Amino acid sequence: MLRRVPHCSHWGAYTLVMDGQRIVAVEPYPDDPSPSPLLGAVKDWVDPDHRVTVPHIRRGWLEKRHESDGSGRGRDDFVPVSWDEALALVSGEIGRVRDRYGNAAIFAGSYGWTSCGRFHHASTLLRRMLNLTGGYTGHVDTYSLGAGPVILRHTLGSDDACHGLSTTWTSIAEHAETLVAFGALASRTAQIDSGGVDRHSMESYLRRMAQRGVKVVLVSPVRNDIPEWVDAEWWPIRPNTDAALMLGLAGEIVARGAHDRAFLDRCTSGADMLLAYLSGEADGKVKDAAWAAGVTGLPAADISRLAARLQATRSMLTVSWGLQRARHGEQPYWAALALAAVLGQIGLPGGGVGYGYGSVSGIGALVGAARSPSMSQLQKPNPDFIPVARIADMLLDPGAPFTYQGRTHAFPHIRMIYWAGGNPFHHHQDLNRFRRAWARPETIVVQDPFWTPTARRADIVLPVCSTLERNDIAGTKRMEVVLAMHKALDPIGQSRSEFDIFRALSARLGVEDAFTEGRDEMQWLRHIYAQVRADAQAGAGFEMPDFDAFWEAGSARVPFEREVVYLAGFRADPQAHPLATESGRIVLGSRTLAALGYDDCPAHPAWLEPEEWLGASAAGEGALHLISQQPPTRLHSQLDFSAVSAGNKRDGRERARLNAADAAARGIGQGDTVRLWNARGQCLASADVVEEVRPGVIVLPTGAWYRPQRGANDEDMPLELAGNPNVLTRDIGSSRFSQGCSAQSCLVFVERYEAQ
Repeated sequence: MLRRVPHCSHWGAYTLVMDGQRIVAVEPYPDDPSPSPLLGAVKDWVDPDHRVTVPHIRRGWLEKRHESDGSGRGRDDFVPVSWDEALALVSGEIGRVRDRYGNAAIFAGSYGWTSCGRFHHASTLLRRMLNLTGGYTGHVDTYSLGAGPVILRHTLGSDDACHGLSTTWTSIAEHAETLVAFGALASRTAQIDSGGVDRHSMESYLRRMAQRGVKVVLVSPVRNDIPEWVDAEWWPIRPNTDAALMLGLAGEIVARGAHDRAFLDRCTSGADMLLAYLSGEADGKVKDAAWAAGVTGLPAADISRLAARLQATRSMLTVSWGLQRARHGEQPYWAALALAAVLGQIGLPGGGVGYGYGSVSGIGALVGAARSPSMSQLQKPNPDFIPVARIADMLLDPGAPFTYQGRTHAFPHIRMIYWAGGNPFHHHQDLNRFRRAWARPETIVVQDPFWTPTARRADIVLPVCSTLERNDIAGTKRMEVVLAMHKALDPIGQSRSEFDIFRALSARLGVEDAFTEGRDEMQWLRHIYAQVRADAQAGAGFEMPDFDAFWEAGSARVPFEREVVYLAGFRADPQAHPLATESGRIVLGSRTLAALGYDDCPAHPAWLEPEEWLGASAAGEGALHLISQQPPTRLHSQLDFSAVSAGNKRDGRERARLNAADAAARGIGQGDTVRLWNARGQCLASADVVEEVRPGVIVLPTGAWYRPQRGANDEDMPLELAGNPNVLTRDIGSSRFSQGCSAQSCLVFVERYEAQ
C-alpha cells in the first residue's frame, strides 16, 4: 500500500510517495508556484553507493592515534569499526584535548546547510554538546555573507537588510518604477533557502513588474543572472567594480544638485565626508559618469542617463550576496546604501536599497510575525572564535593576530576538528593551501551521510541519517508555514540521527541529561512547535493548531506581514526610531573606521582597486576574471553525484562558460576540455562557448566534489579533475574589518587541454 509522507528540503517542500522502503515519486508542495527542479535529486539521498553506512577510522590514525601523520588524510584507507568503538574514540579525543589544551583547541566546524530541519541541525546540536562540556572555537558569519553583514551592522545598526527582514517584493512590485539589480536576480539561487522553502515566489513578482512596465537594469558580467523574459537592460560590468558604478551614479546626482539634502541631514551621519569624496575634494578624482566608465567598462552616457532616471522615478536598488564575496566586499554594500541615501528614497514604498533578493528564495517574500522553529545551542562558555573564512590561517599560524570589526584577536591552536555536516573542500578558497592546513590538527572527526571529499580526509567518520530517515520540523521567518518532516524510511546501514549521535556522546561525556532535557526526538519536536505556537498567540494573536493536528496535516500556517517597507518608521521619525549605529542614523562617514585607519576599509564608501581584476597592471596578457557562482543543479556541493547534477556536466566535469571571442582567441571550441590555472592551482572543465558572458570573464560554478589527480605530494599543485573553482580562488579576507571570503576576486588563464 502506498504511503504519502510530507517532507522538506532547502530547495522546497514536497510529498514522498512511498511503497514500503522505496521512493515511488516526489510531488512538489501544492502551494508552490515554481517548484525547484532540484526536487528530482531527493531520491539520491538514499543511494547506498555514496553513503557512509558504518563508522570508519583512518588506518594511520587508528595505529598511532593523535600522533599520526595528518598528511595521510585523503591517502590512507579506512577501517570499519563498531559504534561503541567509534563513540569511545570520539569522546576520548574530546576529553583528551579539552583536559590537556583547553576547550579552545576544539574547532566546531559545522556548517548549516546539511538539513533544513531545525531539530536535527548538525551545527546546533554539535555546539549544544560542546557548550555543555566547556565550549569550543567556533566561527562567525558565513562564506555566503562575510563582508556585507559586518559593514551593515556598522552603518545600519543590524544586518537585517540582508537576512530577509527588508522591503518585501509586494512593495517593490507595486510601487517601483526603476529596478537596478546589482549582481543577480537569478532563479538558480532563488530556488534555495536555509531552513526550507514553501513557496518560490520571486518570479511571480518579477512578472508583475514586467506587466507594470517597470524599467529593469541588470548590472552583471553574466546576462542570464535574471530570467530572460524580464527583458532587462543588460550592463556587462567588469567584475568587482560595482562600487565604482554606484559612486559614479551618486556623484552625477549630487553634481546636478538633484540629491535629497534634507534626507541626508535628517537621517544620516558623515554625509559631508561622502560628498567630499564624490566631488574629488578628498583625492582629486571627481566621481562622475566619466570616472565610473573608466573603471567599469560601461558607457559614460548610459551611466549619466541612469542617474537622471533614478532621481526622477521611484527607484529600488538590489544588491546580491555575491558582490561582497570579494576583496573590499564591504564597499558595494556601503556604496549602494550611499546611493540610496543620496536619492532620499530609503523608507518609501518600492524605493531604497535591499540586499540578497534572489540570493535565496525567501528574501523579499514576507516577514514572519512569530518566532521560527529552532533548537537551542545553549550558552557558549568560552569566547574563542574566528571569522568563518579564516580557517586555513588559523590552522597554519596558531597564535597569530587577526582583526574583526575593529578589534584584534588571536588564532587559537586547534588540536581537534569536529565537522558535522558541510564540505569545506567545497566552500573554502585556495584548496591546495587548505589541504596543507588540514594536515595540521591531531584529530579530525567528520559526521556526514556521504563520502564527501571532506569525509575522505577525516580520521574518524560517523554515518548520519539523511533527512528522510528521521522526523523533524522546518520553518523560517521567510515562510508562510511551518512544515512537518516525517520519517519516510529506515536508516541506511548503521547510520544514526544527529540527535542520537550527540546524545550518545553526551552520555559518555557526562552531560546527557542536560543535553536531552529528558526529551526524545518526538518530545523535542512537540516542544519546539509549542514555542512557535505560543509566540504566535502572544505576539500576533494568531491561533495555530495543536501539534497532533499539525503533524497529521503536514503543515501549519504562521502569522506574517505580506508588505513591509524597510526603515519606514526610521524615515518618519529618526529620533523615535534610532538605529543601533554610532550616531543613531545611517552612517555614510564613520568615526570608528576613521579612527581605525584601515586602508582596505576606509571611513566612507569608496572604490578600492583589488589586487586581481581586469584593470590590474599585474593581470597578465590573456588573463580572465573567474566568477564562481552557485550552480543551477545542486545546492553548493550537496548531491553532486546525483543524476540532476551530473546531467549538467560533460564528461564528468563542470562546464566553464566563456565568451565566443575569448574562446576563439585561445583556439577553444564548444565542448573542448580546458585547463584553468594560476599561481594557486589548476583544474579541468568543459568549455561552453556563449555570448551571455562578458568578454574577459569565465564562469565556473562551485560545488564539484574536489578530485585532485592521484599521486600528488602535499606541496604539489595537483591537477583538479572535476572542475572545482576553489583550487584557483585566493584565500584572503575581504578587509581587516570583516575578514569575509574573497572568492570573486580571482584571475585565471585558460587553454585547450589535451590529455598527455
